Amino acid sequence: MLDHLLSLIDLKAADHSRLVRYYTGTQPLTYLSPDARKNLDNRLTAVSVNIPRLLVDTLGERLRVVGFTDPAVWPHWIRNGMQTLSATCHREAMMLGDCYVLAWADHKGPRITVESATQIAVAHDPATREVTAGVKRWEDRTGTWAVEYGPEEIVKHHSPTRGATTGFRVVERLANPFGRPPLVHFRNGDRLVVEGISEMLDVIPLTDALVKVTTDMLVASEFTARPRRWATGIELVEDDNGDTINPIPEGDRAMISEDPESRFGQLPGSDLSGYETAVGVLMRQISAVSGLPEHALGITGENPASADAIRASEAALTAKAEARQGQFGQAWTEVAQLVLAADTGRDPDTFDPVPVWADASTRSVAAEADAAVKLVQAGILPITHALKRLGYSETEIAEIRTARRAEALDTIGTNLDQLLTKGGTQ
Repeated sequence: MLDHLLSLIDLKAADHSRLVRYYTGTQPLTYLSPDARKNLDNRLTAVSVNIPRLLVDTLGERLRVVGFTDPAVWPHWIRNGMQTLSATCHREAMMLGDCYVLAWADHKGPRITVESATQIAVAHDPATREVTAGVKRWEDRTGTWAVEYGPEEIVKHHSPTRGATTGFRVVERLANPFGRPPLVHFRNGDRLVVEGISEMLDVIPLTDALVKVTTDMLVASEFTARPRRWATGIELVEDDNGDTINPIPEGDRAMISEDPESRFGQLPGSDLSGYETAVGVLMRQISAVSGLPEHALGITGENPASADAIRASEAALTAKAEARQGQFGQAWTEVAQLVLAADTGRDPDTFDPVPVWADASTRSVAAEADAAVKLVQAGILPITHALKRLGYSETEIAEIRTARRAEALDTIGTNLDQLLTKGGTQ
């Protein structure tokens, strides 16, 4: 099992490297030939129109966990910094297709860490798709480490060779009290497959085409869009090597000739509007396959859209974000089960904590607040649920409730002082 899981890490390494390069905008220029690069004196080595990162980050901004139905989870969530790391987990899963969260315990209590798919591989039960085993591999100055996570035992392996795939020896064994591997798989994608699918796959070919058009525009602006000057009737000169050169340097703003027959003029530059049209076509295709609204891609008109029009244009993006909330929500439930089990010593299956998500849509703050107030006044929602609806976290809600109680006590204390004063006077 250890050899099999380590081979899975190596098998996906090339795909992960490619996806990371597109996310960071360091992918090679797909359509630029070596001859064209040479003719450009290697000046145009990289052009990045980073649509893949825009897609992942825009979706990630709409995936925000603000609480759990079991309030016992939230203190451990805050202590482990998951209010920030959970967003990192979502982005990693959408970028690489998979991400993992390790839930364990140390001397401080339950421990939650987000793990990259470049270091983790897991095996699944083909019937239930549950994780049956997992491994994490990393390197340091002492060699290569591999930790195997099973349902009954955690085994730590070491090899003195950096980058090792075999030749490990067992250095530590720990009993696993959870009865399941403490690794939770965050899988991105809508298909019934075990492996996750990167959110960027659909836009990568279109991004390559967009970079190609942008590269052509830059080359055209260098060689044809800039107006060129011409002169006739001027005697050419030779350099020390006998080569004929232009007697008027390119950078000279004024051209002077003593020959009365000399003539000067200028050729108009090429029109680049065709490239703008091509960029618009590609941007609209990207919007269609990704769900990104046109205003997020910078192809809106001169007049700004209204708030209702913006929400309507973001319907596809909102639906995709809500689908990811459903997928990742089940994984966060499993993480919370392990956290509560580590905290109480009970079976993880006895807990059912469900994450609470912030609204995935872009809504007007004033309109949302007005709706929440009306629901509270009508007795449909209590104030606590209205605050959750407005996107406040469990910590912020607790602080608000504490502040409201303090203000109420201050008011009561002031009234009592007034009553005592009046009673003494009478």
